[in-house]
Amino acid sequence: MTKHFNIVLTGFMGTGKTAVGKVVSERLGRYFIDMDTIIEQRAARPISAIFDEDGERVFRQMEAELCRELAGERDIVIATGGGALLSGENLGAMAQSGVVICLNAEPAEIVERLRDASDRPLLASLDREKRIVSLLLERAEAYREVPYQIDTSGLGVAEVAEQVIRLFRDITSSPVRIPVTTPGGSYDILVRDGLLAETGHLMREAGIRPGACMVVTNPEIGAAHARILVAGLEEAGYAPAVVEIPEGEIHKTLDTVATLYDRFLERGLDRQSPVIALGGGVVGDVAGFAGATYLRGVPLVQIPTSLLAMVDSSVGGKTGVDMPQGKNLVGAFKQPELVVIDPEVLATLPPAEFRSGLGEVVKHGIIGAPALFEMLEGNGFFWGPSSLGDLVADAVRVKVAVVEADPFEGGRRAVLNLGHTFGHALEVVSDYQLRHGEAVGIGLAAAVRLAARLELCDSSLIGRIEDVLCRLGLPIRFQGSTPEQIIAAMATDKKRVGQQLRFVLPRAIGDVDLFDDVPEADVRAVLDEILR
Repeated sequence: MTKHFNIVLTGFMGTGKTAVGKVVSERLGRYFIDMDTIIEQRAARPISAIFDEDGERVFRQMEAELCRELAGERDIVIATGGGALLSGENLGAMAQSGVVICLNAEPAEIVERLRDASDRPLLASLDREKRIVSLLLERAEAYREVPYQIDTSGLGVAEVAEQVIRLFRDITSSPVRIPVTTPGGSYDILVRDGLLAETGHLMREAGIRPGACMVVTNPEIGAAHARILVAGLEEAGYAPAVVEIPEGEIHKTLDTVATLYDRFLERGLDRQSPVIALGGGVVGDVAGFAGATYLRGVPLVQIPTSLLAMVDSSVGGKTGVDMPQGKNLVGAFKQPELVVIDPEVLATLPPAEFRSGLGEVVKHGIIGAPALFEMLEGNGFFWGPSSLGDLVADAVRVKVAVVEADPFEGGRRAVLNLGHTFGHALEVVSDYQLRHGEAVGIGLAAAVRLAARLELCDSSLIGRIEDVLCRLGLPIRFQGSTPEQIIAAMATDKKRVGQQLRFVLPRAIGDVDLFDDVPEADVRAVLDEILR
């Protein structure tokens, strides 16, 4: 995954950000962007003129806008202006997109490097050396906030570039680790290509006792991935057995769970024996529920193999099975000991299933990741999807932030149901022939239309969300049902509050809220629009 993170070089003027960035980009085959150059091109005048004519405040606003834009890019090398990341907001945006490295140097060397510089408006002073030292002192604390530092004193451009590349590779060779805090403790979500084979060792690092364990999967996923997983488990000292359950939502039932109990007993699993869910959402939910209830709970490891499961069902501790009357009506909260996400397994995922997962990615962008949503919109320099690992990690972070704040669905966690009140009803009336992510996509289109109808958001948001869904190959309309059938299916939704349906509706990208008092007439009007 190393090639998919941005490399962001920041630091005081004269530390070599632009020169080093150009060499790094050439050696790694990446596009190079100098923020000051981009700002000058867009303003059609040099930075010194912007300072003279508009003032530093306007220039900093331009920097902030560009930081937000570049945070949605991937595979690039960025040289920032010396003051661009003094803002914590700007630094946070850049850090989310890649590795930020601060270049620094001894004050005397910076003074020497800048002795003849004529394009530095902040150095317009009779005593340039005193001004440089003063600015360094002002910015020292902000520069220290950057986690990775390289001292360029006495080094040539090529030497610094080599240090940047080496540091970047050291940082990004480790998995992306997303810690999750729960009421009972914590666990890690690990994301990196190739992690499936390392699962056994990762489980030992997480404190899961070696010995008997059970891998729950389905025939197709088992054929593609179980061998690699089992070999790694055995190498780490585990004794795995594999049990396969039928694929499909129609098998997400208590009868399937009962067959797992029998296999657990046959294998002799005790309360310390881990259950490992290798599969998509159905496998994760069924194996998770079985693990939560067998012997009142055994260790659970989630290894999602679909994009949908990676960004949604494997995170947050919700497990369950369906009843004829609706989805997930029987379930339990069961936090995993570990979640292992290996984006390489998505190579075997059918395209339609991958698109289905993108429905949840869009949802997460709307809820709490505007940069992710804007990347999916295709705005910016080099849209094209980011690496799967980056895409997954960005979406997962949204869900983690929500579930940490509300682990047992006491309130705020309900925002994760954006698009689901409509979506789950659509799944039911389609007899689950509509994929979950497809139903969520239609549900998102319905939710934004309902929000606009209630004057909660600008009507332009309808076009933005529907355009992204269409761009990703997701449906925004449904044929073959009536508003009455959808409303009847909604009546069994477990998200209702008493007799009232609960809707999650967007006010803007990154701003959603819960609404319990939506008039049925408005719901019917929206259904009339999407059921065609």
